[in-house]
Amino acid sequence: MKKRSLTFLVTFIMIICIIIGTTACKKENPSFTIGIFQFTQHESLDAAAQGFKDALTDKLGDNVTFDERNANGDRTTCTTVIDEFIYNGVDLILANSTTSLQITTAATSEIPILGTSVTDYSTALQLDKFDGTVGGNISGTSDLVPPSEQAAMIQELFPDAETIGMLYCSSEANSQYQVEALQKELTDMGYSCESYLFADSNDLSYAAENAAAKCDVIYIPTDNTIASCAGLIANICLAENIPVIAGEESTCRICGVATLTVDYYDLGYATGEMAAQILIDGENISTMPVQYATSFTKKYNAEVCEQLGIKVPEDYIALETE
Repeated sequence: MKKRSLTFLVTFIMIICIIIGTTACKKENPSFTIGIFQFTQHESLDAAAQGFKDALTDKLGDNVTFDERNANGDRTTCTTVIDEFIYNGVDLILANSTTSLQITTAATSEIPILGTSVTDYSTALQLDKFDGTVGGNISGTSDLVPPSEQAAMIQELFPDAETIGMLYCSSEANSQYQVEALQKELTDMGYSCESYLFADSNDLSYAAENAAAKCDVIYIPTDNTIASCAGLIANICLAENIPVIAGEESTCRICGVATLTVDYYDLGYATGEMAAQILIDGENISTMPVQYATSFTKKYNAEVCEQLGIKVPEDYIALETE
């Protein structure tokens, strides 16, 4: 009887040791699954996603797995993607773009959410008070370019222009935020600004034609709908010899003259570092302030500038052509 009791005790101790050892291993080498949600295909968004993945891979190596989804602009697909993330119990979600952030935050208040390629969190999430920290299960990075610097660039390139057309999608909250902020700066400089809104890609052609017919320069913000239709804008505006200032470089490469842009890969990388702080270091996401890009680059489209006869200052960098 004593022998059986001793055998039982030894077996019990061995089981406990295995459990403790396994738990210790898990704590020492944790593994995580990250959901990456991108609303549409876009060069800048792709760069941000890659930077995010590289940052976490640098920190975690093979202990991180990415479930990467692109809704291709379909809101029904968006719902399916987020539902699957929640069902599968991902450890964190990267919401890549303003629309992605809005849809994700509406779906879960439990899973940590980091946004990137988002201009203004207060506008995107309709926050009454915003002191730099969203709170709850949300934080992230912003691609906001100071409107004063954008306005200065427009004035530098087009000092004799009179009317600036602001072309943007009315359903994208951050586009409206960018336009309103820039319009204030330009108005203070003496420019006249006119807004040309469109609801979706079907209305874009009409809005762009009106803007090209009535304005000296057209400004387009970082806008997902515009990004997907940049070729259409190029066809309309270049035919009328109307220069376009773009909110970011991938769109500028297609239809713009120049842009003041952030590096979206670096922005995504910074977001990945935030994710590592949450997952590895146990940082409380509710107290993590939104991080902003700190450097901005003036870039120009050499081909379009040549076509329109525009000369840019020496501190502008030519966009790489594909």
